[in-house]
Amino acid sequence: MNGTTPTGETTMEPSLTTNEEHRATARRLLGHGDRGRRARAATAVRAVLRDGRGAVGAALLAVFTLVAATAPWLAPQDPRAAASFSADIMAGPSAGHWLGTDENGRDLLSQLILGTQDTMLVGFTAALVSSVIGTAVGVAAGYFGGWVDRALGVLNDWFLVLPMIPVTVLAASLLGNRAADLPLGRTSVLILVIGLFGWAGTSRIVRAEVMSLKRRAFVERSVVLGAGRARVIRTQILPNVMPLVLANAVVYVALAVLTESTLSFLGLGDPDRFSWGGMLQSAQDSGAMGSGAWGYFLAPGLGITLVVLGFSLLGHAIESRVDPRLREHR
Repeated sequence: MNGTTPTGETTMEPSLTTNEEHRATARRLLGHGDRGRRARAATAVRAVLRDGRGAVGAALLAVFTLVAATAPWLAPQDPRAAASFSADIMAGPSAGHWLGTDENGRDLLSQLILGTQDTMLVGFTAALVSSVIGTAVGVAAGYFGGWVDRALGVLNDWFLVLPMIPVTVLAASLLGNRAADLPLGRTSVLILVIGLFGWAGTSRIVRAEVMSLKRRAFVERSVVLGAGRARVIRTQILPNVMPLVLANAVVYVALAVLTESTLSFLGLGDPDRFSWGGMLQSAQDSGAMGSGAWGYFLAPGLGITLVVLGFSLLGHAIESRVDPRLREHR
């Protein structure tokens, strides 16, 4: 639509076509941004795998993940089946039982392989629960600020000072009576307890990053172009905080595995499922250490150590790539 200035000059108001062109340009820029993020992610993965720690950690986790995925077919026998019980009690390693047998004559290697499933399941799922809660709280606190930040900060600080092991032991004990109503029984209880009490560290990291991101030029441009809060968070904030969340989640899986093993060792695991912590508890109760049945306690202990080592190495390798403070000291 044309207009006339007091001096008689003709002006042109932006037409609908011009506005459409601006929006099309914005969409193309967003598309290029998505492709750029994918390219940076692929470059980061290659850089992590070139790091010695990342390569070793990824190799260890690939092996244990494969074992967990194929456990029912990989295990020599089903330790739950009646045929697996025998009179060959607490026997040492042999051709028929590579790690020996337990107090019921069942194959320890089969229990170790099947225990990989529960250990990896609890570790991954608890870390996922923790990451989702921590990311949501951190983004809300960092982006909205004000009273939202103060209220969530108090909640975050409260969870940070809670002692992890005593609290999870208490919570798992209280919720254990309701485990029958959950899909995975007591394993579901362990997942919920470990996930619900471990999100505060992720929240603090995400909050700090979001407070920095919302002042960046590309976020401010999105706001000027008319993007709402939900769209800005979804398209600009979350993609840029996810690398830090991933690094923290990988490290947290190691803590979740240790916590699950501790709770199972204390008798809070699912008695109907095999886990490495449960094997250690049974080994102690049956006097495996005194009888020289080293496979009973050494194998699950070594498994826990290697899984925690794998997640820790990979997590620290990822963190060294995505954390700006660590990149400056490289």
